[in-house]
Amino acid sequence: MDLALALLLPLAGTVAGSACMFFMTGTMSPLLRRALTGFAAGVMVAASIWSLIIPAMDQSEAMGKFAFVPALVGFWAGVGFLLLLDHVVPHEHADGEDEGPQSSLPKSAKLALAVIIHNIPEGMAVGALCAGWLMGGADITTGGMLALSAGIAIQNFPEGAIVSMPLRSDGVSRPKAFGWGVFSGVVEPVAALATIALAELVTPVLPYLLGFAAGAMVYVVVEELIPETAMGEGHSNLGTLLFSVGFTLMMVLDVALG
Repeated sequence: MDLALALLLPLAGTVAGSACMFFMTGTMSPLLRRALTGFAAGVMVAASIWSLIIPAMDQSEAMGKFAFVPALVGFWAGVGFLLLLDHVVPHEHADGEDEGPQSSLPKSAKLALAVIIHNIPEGMAVGALCAGWLMGGADITTGGMLALSAGIAIQNFPEGAIVSMPLRSDGVSRPKAFGWGVFSGVVEPVAALATIALAELVTPVLPYLLGFAAGAMVYVVVEELIPETAMGEGHSNLGTLLFSVGFTLMMVLDVALG
């Protein structure tokens, strides 16, 4: 039951956000989007440190002074993986800049692909912690696993709306726009299950997977989320403050429940 909850909570957050499209008109205000993006960035950075990098080094303590190596190698592998996806998958950043190969896809579809790319490392992060929990890692508790999943679910809420609402604005029917929003979140449990399967096949790889998820998440934060908090008119104080709220909330959840 705990495992199923951890796997499905992030998807539930995306589904709830996508459902907002049935009740909201127009587009999300830039101020609200900036605030929610800052919050999401804070959650992801805190999760990368307390839920992923620290457990990766704890599980490698037998390496002594070199316990950082799996986390370091995994981190840079995660950064490289997201960098590769950025270049091979056509998608659009929130500032309207196209990334990846040229494509005739509509702007809303490219934005949806950007969210899907964003969700892959989040799913891997949940899967890596679930794998450690299943293997009985002393430093990965049920509370810590569920705290990470809940934190990601909270920050997935605006992402569901970010996918569904632009599609609706482009003339896509409400059910289809909702379906695409949900689909953007399905990648998370799929990535989580793939990570669990890989960790169970090759047990020593778990610290590397934890580092990989952390590197991929930090890449998303720096490449996508932090620039978005500074977009639009006015100062970016709101995004910075909400980043701090998200960071401290995730830190408290992980330490208190872990």
